[in-house]
Amino acid sequence: MNKLEQLREMTDVVADTGDIEAIAKYKPVDATTNPSLLLKAAALPQYSDLIDDTVAAVKADNVADKELIDELADRYAVAIGCEILKIVPGRISTEVDARLSFNREASVARAHKLIDLYDSKGIGRERVLIKLASTWEGIEAARQLESEGINCNLTLLFSDIQAVAAAKAGAFLISPFAGRILDWYKKTEGVDSYSRNEDPGVLSVRNIYQLFKTRGFTTIVMGASFRNVGEIEALAGCDRLTIGPNFLQELEDDNGELRRVLEPNQKLDFVDHDFADEADFRLQLNASAMATEKLAEGIRGFIADQIKLEDLLRQRIASSD
Repeated sequence: MNKLEQLREMTDVVADTGDIEAIAKYKPVDATTNPSLLLKAAALPQYSDLIDDTVAAVKADNVADKELIDELADRYAVAIGCEILKIVPGRISTEVDARLSFNREASVARAHKLIDLYDSKGIGRERVLIKLASTWEGIEAARQLESEGINCNLTLLFSDIQAVAAAKAGAFLISPFAGRILDWYKKTEGVDSYSRNEDPGVLSVRNIYQLFKTRGFTTIVMGASFRNVGEIEALAGCDRLTIGPNFLQELEDDNGELRRVLEPNQKLDFVDHDFADEADFRLQLNASAMATEKLAEGIRGFIADQIKLEDLLRQRIASSD
């Protein structure tokens, strides 16, 4: 077996892309999207008709001008999600607008809207994960949504304290960003590379995984945001890994042996974390320069790509008049 086949025997493989053709090729269990991936998908010619159909549907519904772009962006995200769900047997993760990352009530309302849009297309909530940034407000929004039977994926997660807060809130899944953690340490420490067993992103995901299994948290750990195949191989056995098409291809082309690294019942040393309340959570998160900076940077990046996506959609509306 190639390494992708071997990985599938120990880890649920998720596609980190909005490219439907790539998803069809690699046959993942689930798929994840975000504003950056949706922006890339919108530029692909094969999605032109899908965008045009979405624009036409929004205009036919006479949506108010002030709500038009938000409505179109949400419907486009759901349209891509519906196409992906024709291929994957599991779930699609669809992200709440990152501009709502510090507003619990608005995040919950937007999540309800996305779920309603999927429902209008015949897609039940059991096939959707709502993605929320791992801010205090995002985690608390997930707490409410999970109590309503709407499962959530806590994204932009860079620290153990965010992970523990998400698990205590009952989040279905978390996405610790291994690659972005690696980026920060390489830049801060002036290091070109780390061995896979010294990679700070890998070590962070491993610690969260072991912490969760030891403390009995049922929240799924899904490593994300990889910079090289070595990071993926170093997390073999993690509950889930969301992987871009380039690395899926690299794994498929490699017929070497892939050793399982993480086991749910293994006894490994880990650093435990907990917090008392909101103030303590914020204080501990603030104590990590890496997590604080990468969370803020990630939110800014998703907002920037959301705005670019909205500009593209505005152009399509104008051209359809």
